[in-house]
Amino acid sequence: MKFILDNWMLILVALSAGGMLLWPMINGAGPGALTVDGAVQLINREKAVVIDICEPAEFAVGHVAGAKNIPMGQLEGKLAGAVKNKALPLILVCQSGARSSRALGIAKKLGFENVQSLSGGLGAWRTANLPIEKA
Repeated sequence: MKFILDNWMLILVALSAGGMLLWPMINGAGPGALTVDGAVQLINREKAVVIDICEPAEFAVGHVAGAKNIPMGQLEGKLAGAVKNKALPLILVCQSGARSSRALGIAKKLGFENVQSLSGGLGAWRTANLPIEKA
């Protein structure tokens, strides 16, 4: 107990550093998460397929240009039919990045090798002033 009282500032710094290291994972930028810049590079260089997993009403309001809409609830049944080549890079997008990061497991279970979630979702895409289409 004396050690904790004598070194409370060091312990506070260590806990803060640990929190900062964990924040990206908590915020949806964990394994399989992709920055907006990385997504643009994959789309332009490797012809990545963008799948928007929002509901049709959300998709109609605005989505990444060229994205295909497969709602989260239908992803397991329709993804293999929508994207035939499982080796192509696949980018999953939702409004905030939370649903798409959960959808990673479904896509990987279906055999997609190179699948990633757009960190920050459509909000991050809009913040970067990238093209958005409306249905």
